Amino acid sequence: MAAPSETRERRPFGRRLLTDPARLFQHNAWDNVEWSEEQEASARSRVQENSSRLLPQDKQEEYEVNAKKYWDDFYKIHENGFFKDRHWLFTEFPELASNRNSSQNEVSVHGFSNTNESKNKRLGSCENGHCSLETRRQSQLNLIKSPPAGHTEELAAQKDSELCQSDGDYPGSAASYRILEVGCGAGNTVFPILQTNNDPGLFVYCCDFSTTAVDLVQNNAEYDTSRCFAFVHDLCNDQSPFPMPEESLDIVILIFVLSAILPEKMQCIVTRLSRLLKPGGMILLRDYGRYDLAQVRFKKGQCLSDNFYVRGDGTRVYFFTQDELDHLFTTAGLEKIQNLVDRRLQVNRGKQMTMYRVWIQCKYCKPTALQP
Repeated sequence: MAAPSETRERRPFGRRLLTDPARLFQHNAWDNVEWSEEQEASARSRVQENSSRLLPQDKQEEYEVNAKKYWDDFYKIHENGFFKDRHWLFTEFPELASNRNSSQNEVSVHGFSNTNESKNKRLGSCENGHCSLETRRQSQLNLIKSPPAGHTEELAAQKDSELCQSDGDYPGSAASYRILEVGCGAGNTVFPILQTNNDPGLFVYCCDFSTTAVDLVQNNAEYDTSRCFAFVHDLCNDQSPFPMPEESLDIVILIFVLSAILPEKMQCIVTRLSRLLKPGGMILLRDYGRYDLAQVRFKKGQCLSDNFYVRGDGTRVYFFTQDELDHLFTTAGLEKIQNLVDRRLQVNRGKQMTMYRVWIQCKYCKPTALQP
């Protein structure tokens, strides 16, 4: 339901209401709000303005090198109090709920009209709350004669791959339905899934770039090692191992995480994640769309490259179009099930302000058989 036009201010982005808001403030949000040409032009103009001056290259490199530190600092400051648990997940992504259909490709989305579309044995040892692949990898490497100079990293990567698949000995190997959340933060997606989905065959993996974030997940009272495995992982390092073999996952979740990665590295990451999916498995994504309120609010001097910005705390964010995401997923060999824009009007009753948000929601499936 769109907000009545007479209650909107002409300049839309987070500005104070100028007319009687009584009717508008009967609700907190409106889904699927259509923008006028004037509104689109206003957003485009503000983005052109705030991206007219890019950060120097040395500063950009600094943000890339220190990305882990900035996210660690973020979670040290906010712990688990910044994000709310995402119980909307099961409306938008019913694949995550317990009553899953035999066909994973069925699309059921609330509020949209989409026309486009026994505890498990662990690897390694646990130290300071982190269950790591490194300990087991090192013990294996110690049995091997010292390799020729320059080949150590290659051998380690090879052993990582072998360890994940040998004898089915990996966390969740006995499960019948496996979900991986990438960029789990403090667990605001993982724990609602574990609380809601009572499938006895479910196993949930979750990883984050931030050691602090993974600590928060593992120290949560709801963390159950018989149903969940949290681990630190650097998506941008293609030599960093996953604890599960390829073609073992039913679902990969990307909730506001791909946007935090350097745009040049996104394709490699999506392709690598697609290899973890079983045939018929899906990637579920929700992320920032072009001209979201957060993008138009950036000031000059915070832009790194086209539609890619750095926040005041050093974390970064990209704002996607549908076509950009479609290209990333289809290049990785996935098929589109859903790719839609959610333009939402949110209302802050206390401040009597309107906020126009733009998010993109996607579902892409791995083909069940090679196409002729």
